[in-house]
Amino acid sequence: MEARNLTAAPQAALLALERILCDAQVDPKACYQCGKCSAGCPVAADADMTPRQVMRHLQLGQAEAVLKSKMPWLCAGCGMCLARCPQEIDLPSVMLACRREAKRTGSPAVSEVNRFNDLFISGVRQQGTSNETTLAMRYNLTTGHLLQDALSAPKMMKRGMLELPSKQTNKAEEVAAIIDKARAVEQAAHPQADDAKGGTA
Repeated sequence: MEARNLTAAPQAALLALERILCDAQVDPKACYQCGKCSAGCPVAADADMTPRQVMRHLQLGQAEAVLKSKMPWLCAGCGMCLARCPQEIDLPSVMLACRREAKRTGSPAVSEVNRFNDLFISGVRQQGTSNETTLAMRYNLTTGHLLQDALSAPKMMKRGMLELPSKQTNKAEEVAAIIDKARAVEQAAHPQADDAKGGTA
């Protein structure tokens, strides 16, 4: 394996790499680049980097390349890579950690995925449940895709595939408390996020 002097890397990149690996609880040296993760990944063909390449960049201390990649944002979290990995490297956790780090620095490579995730969590927190119709309308309005799904919506409504915007459940406050607690735990685990962005997302 190629030797690389990580002390020559920019300090910000080293800190980002440390945060990613600490968050994911993964040792990149465990990966021996067999490629089984990439061979089984359902989104690798549409991404600009394969899961194997993500691990290789992390091995070389090149966190900035991973944070600029679309791969962590396109990852479906299906776990196929983990199931196939002979070293049992938790790549879905790596991808999630990369998303968090990119979000902390304000540079998500696929802003629409980031926006969708935020809207989903926000909707669940407000209503105590997810409503696909409300989520789709908010997403289309905030991303400028005003006519997206416009032709399909009537057919989906007719077939009962879409619900009308729903009211809050009677457990909405409990769900909101759970989400707030999870956010507090994440913020406590990564206090440096505030310094990087000047506040929380």
